[in-house]
Amino acid sequence: MTAETIRSLTNEEISLIRKEFPVLQQKIYGKPLVYFDNAATAQKPDAVIKSLTEFYSEYNSNIHRGVHFLSQKASDAYEQVREKVRNFIHAESESEVVFTRGTTESINLVAQSFGKAFVTEGDEVIISAMEHHSNIVPWQMMCEERKAVLRVIPINEKGELLTDELEKTLNSKTKIISVVHISNSLGTVNPVKKLIAQAHRREVPVLIDAAQSIAHEQIDVNDLDCDFMAFSSHKMLGPTGVGVLYAKRKWLEALPPYQGGGDMISGVSFEKTTYNEIPFRFEAGTQNIADVIAFGTSIDYLQSLDRKRLLFYEHQLLSYATERIKEVEGIRIIGTASEKSGILSFLIKGGNAMDIGMYLDTQGIAVRTGHHCTQPVMNFFKIPGTIRASFLFYNTISEIDIFIEALKKAARLFHKK
Repeated sequence: MTAETIRSLTNEEISLIRKEFPVLQQKIYGKPLVYFDNAATAQKPDAVIKSLTEFYSEYNSNIHRGVHFLSQKASDAYEQVREKVRNFIHAESESEVVFTRGTTESINLVAQSFGKAFVTEGDEVIISAMEHHSNIVPWQMMCEERKAVLRVIPINEKGELLTDELEKTLNSKTKIISVVHISNSLGTVNPVKKLIAQAHRREVPVLIDAAQSIAHEQIDVNDLDCDFMAFSSHKMLGPTGVGVLYAKRKWLEALPPYQGGGDMISGVSFEKTTYNEIPFRFEAGTQNIADVIAFGTSIDYLQSLDRKRLLFYEHQLLSYATERIKEVEGIRIIGTASEKSGILSFLIKGGNAMDIGMYLDTQGIAVRTGHHCTQPVMNFFKIPGTIRASFLFYNTISEIDIFIEALKKAARLFHKK
């Protein structure tokens, strides 16, 4: 993206967008809220909140099983979201979209089902050194259970994957690769299309953790050619407790169910159970119906905007914040990859990350502190954690200015020469 080809958002346009997010209108400790914790969860527009209220007020009912009006209406609304997701990520079929509780459950589903079907003793699974715990622990559990080996692609001091190491790590024992698209603690944008192509040359499937990228990239699963993709509703303006597993049809048809129970079956007897068709065989029990429907509303909202301009504006926010933060005494940025998105992690010399985060809170500024569920990343940089500011299109340049001035005050309070 370049300034010559894409026009940035105007102040008027940003102001109109912000009015649609009730949380952003409040004051914290008497100061206007500056919400820079978008990598943890995004705020919700009025339309999403209204969608939840409408479901419970007008057509609350269980889905797929009832012949009455409310059940039919709820079922139709729920399944329409599957089509919205398919269109949003450019999947070939609705049957390739499985609803889960979030990115974490989506990865667990693949790890357990794929492991049961295809991984045996001595086989290998590859992840990267910048993964979220949710893309480490499920694979560790599966490898321990199947007596397989977990291999790790290393990173450099800038927080970039050493992609050449993947070619050295891939071998005849490699069964699957699972890698993050955008690091939640570093902001690094990984060259996942290149990694997928490398893996496919050896006929190794790839899962992409898109928890961060789903709101900050225009995702096309066919263009990427990934075999699996996991992401969450709440990172993209929707409710919590809803996620998606995208998987190519051939894999969903080959994998055993992850959980057993209602709606994932076609027939049950004490002698044998036959499973439902995909994707329903992976959606056991009563689903999170209201939140899935509201998730569809969040997709509608995002689709109503010019996403190229939004993403370009977010890049401008990150660039501006990265330059301005260098004015802060004792600053150390963690994660300086050449390709980054929406995340600025840092430390201030002499200041404890949590103390600084708490000070920023007194100024009405919400950031995240700690290891961000990426302890191996923190161990690599030999630090306990960072302060993380993360941006979304409803944030503003003036908010960054407020943030930087507050950081300067914090540096004077905590910095020790």
